[in-house]
Amino acid sequence: MPLNVPDTADWWKTAVVYQIYPRSFADSDGDGIGDLRGLAGRLDHLAELGVDVLWLSPVCRSPQDDNGYDISDYQDIDPLFGTLDDFDRLIEAVHERGMKLVMDLVVNHTSDEHPWFVASRDGGPGGPQRDWYIWRPPRAGVEPGTPGAEPNNWGSWFSGPAWTYDAASGEYFLHVFSRKQPDLNWDNPEVRGAVHRMMRWWLNRGVDGFRMDVINLISKDPALPDGEVRDGCRHGDGSPFFLCGPRVHEYVAEMHREVFAGRPGHFLTVGEMPGVTLEDARLFTDPGRRELDMVFQFEHVALDHGSSKFDARPLRLTDLKASLGRWQTGLAETGWNSLYWNNHDQPRVVSRFGDDRPEHRARSAKMLATVLHLHRGTPYVYQGEELGMANAPFGTIADFRDIESLNHHREQVALGVPEEEVLEGLRARGRDNARTPMQWNAGRNAGFTEGEPWIPVNPDHDLVNAEAQRTDPDSVFHYYRRLISLRHTEPAIRDGDFRMLHADDERVYAFTRSGAGTELLVLANFTGRPVAVAVPSGWQGTETLIANVPGATPLGLHHTLQPWEARVHRRIPARP
Repeated sequence: MPLNVPDTADWWKTAVVYQIYPRSFADSDGDGIGDLRGLAGRLDHLAELGVDVLWLSPVCRSPQDDNGYDISDYQDIDPLFGTLDDFDRLIEAVHERGMKLVMDLVVNHTSDEHPWFVASRDGGPGGPQRDWYIWRPPRAGVEPGTPGAEPNNWGSWFSGPAWTYDAASGEYFLHVFSRKQPDLNWDNPEVRGAVHRMMRWWLNRGVDGFRMDVINLISKDPALPDGEVRDGCRHGDGSPFFLCGPRVHEYVAEMHREVFAGRPGHFLTVGEMPGVTLEDARLFTDPGRRELDMVFQFEHVALDHGSSKFDARPLRLTDLKASLGRWQTGLAETGWNSLYWNNHDQPRVVSRFGDDRPEHRARSAKMLATVLHLHRGTPYVYQGEELGMANAPFGTIADFRDIESLNHHREQVALGVPEEEVLEGLRARGRDNARTPMQWNAGRNAGFTEGEPWIPVNPDHDLVNAEAQRTDPDSVFHYYRRLISLRHTEPAIRDGDFRMLHADDERVYAFTRSGAGTELLVLANFTGRPVAVAVPSGWQGTETLIANVPGATPLGLHHTLQPWEARVHRRIPARP
């Protein structure tokens, strides 16, 4: 089957990427955990949707401390998911359907059970692989292994200190995430060479690129200074000393040179980059610098955070427009945007920015999709997003599985925060919202597994599921199909200039795209109430390209958008 995108070096500018969280996608053997054979059995759903690339969250061998983002063998498949033969067959089946497959590359850190770390730890301070990781002696004058003896005051992003003491060697190792995820020392050229060899090994198996997990953390300030301790925090913030650190551009450019340069074929490289600035993103994605094709930035998904991600605040639409508009403008001439609402680390967008009540769920899901997919950049669809899947109704802490949520709950309750207040934050922003099983049908366990699912299925699957939506032409699924088709066929969506309209309006998100002899107007109501909007001159009576309200009335000088309505109009501007 031919690709929907051109066979050119920048093919990904016309592509739509679909992220799969394998553990929760489809289970073939009844153990309650999704696997590669289950995924292979559902490829026709993705081909029908029309996506071009499948991004596979980690399936390498792992102790599963962080659901696979703690890898103990980069060149094997975890038995939970299958075998290398299963993976090879999956790649073949993906390619037969005209799609590409991108793997998750997790190389800021490994598992503490990876042979590299075992050798680094057991070899002691003088061992040959000691400096494959970041080891430091205790703070002078403090009893080793006691609070405050850590080499610096950094906190882990998964709660607690970012250092763990190894009594056998008398030193600490750094882990920005879990203590079972020690950070690699990228200043060591042997580490970088081992990573490059592993990447080439996967490309030789037919992989079409990599999504690079927290890749902007790989370069640390070698001084490892103490970080600022903010109000209410036990530990210092080390992020200024490892987010886009001193040698990160050097290391990413070297990776491109050693892994991709001169290799036949066209690949996709996208870097996940917490805290990346627009200026750095422009450097990372400047084609002339040969680093990455695009980055994931987090600015727009932090706008509703208070003191932490679990301190949920209402979204101000003007903040969202200012953020996304700034990135559209900032990467217009150099670089490229990735476009996303959802992924495995974010709550479901229809619950977050839309309205997941039955009367508004489908329309608000379509509105959010319209706004995102009409921006300039490469859209990413997270599994279930094309159905309008919503946050799950988690009850007690026993319903949660994510290490970040469990650690946060334990730490906050120990500090005296009322448990229900902690749970409220987890329900709104916890990562498990994205990880409930894919809802295939209205049957037992939503058709995900014949066994006991590793995390409870959302009980709304009797109403929201793929089987029902494929037979409903007005479903969220078919609306996504139309949006994806538009990206493949309408050049103005790929290449057109972006101009924000009504920037100060807290209810309406409106913008134009202009290019390739076509102009597009996007109008979207971000509220559950009718909203009147002034329509720019010259758009009255123009063609409706796509809309989420059936029988939408023609545009006049003033138009009332229905609750959660979105519509896109097209016109051919008159020649001067």
